[in-house]
Amino acid sequence: MKMKKKIGFKIGLLTLVLSLYSCGAYNFSGADIGTATTFQVNFFQNYADQTPRSVIVPGLDRDFTLALQDMINNLTSLSLTGSNGDLLYEGEIVEYKVVPMTATADQRTAQNRLTMSVNVRFFNNTKEDADFERRFSFFYDFDAAASLTSVQAAAHEEIFERLTQDIFNASLGNW
Repeated sequence: MKMKKKIGFKIGLLTLVLSLYSCGAYNFSGADIGTATTFQVNFFQNYADQTPRSVIVPGLDRDFTLALQDMINNLTSLSLTGSNGDLLYEGEIVEYKVVPMTATADQRTAQNRLTMSVNVRFFNNTKEDADFERRFSFFYDFDAAASLTSVQAAAHEEIFERLTQDIFNASLGNW
């Protein structure tokens, strides 16, 4: 009887150790970080004014860079570094513009669309065939009676969330 308890205890302990060990390799984001331990997000310069009808918004470059860093930091176990990261994200904001989308019966604008696009270069120094350069874009629709400054915080939150999620999925998504 005493021998069965010892064997049962050892099997239980082994099961617990294996369960805890296997949890370390699993994450809920579906991120495939491979052997990478660090990531680096270089400052995304704002070159939106080089696209017709686009404008420069002060601080947009800083805010977007921080949003991308936060997304990766929150969804992976990678450590943020300032140089020599295993994973490197860099690029620029290439579009930030508001265009009318819908009109009323008397030909007045009823709804505007704010569109932001970023060009991203991703380098995986642990798996070279994962590198890419790609443009990501998203938009936020708002009432034409509202000013851009009045909706900008909500617009940036939604646009940044979608852009950073798309970048994350393209670079680390294991779908």
